[in-house]
Amino acid sequence: MKTYTVHQAKSQLSKLLQKALHGEEIVITNRHKPVARLTPIRSPKRKLGFLGNGVWMSRDFNAPVKDFRAYQ
Repeated sequence: MKTYTVHQAKSQLSKLLQKALHGEEIVITNRHKPVARLTPIRSPKRKLGFLGNGVWMSRDFNAPVKDFRAYQ
């Protein structure tokens, strides 16, 4: 975990974002007090189904059925 002042963070923001994307935790300080933490946002990777096999659904699975009598 590295710390940067507000001035350093403002002048090197793109560099700090790249570091955060690579997993490094950045702490921004103001007058020697930590005020913010820059970390990457991880999207959850979840699968539906038993033991992670996944579930496949067609794109129109919840579309209304045009002629429901055909399915009776």
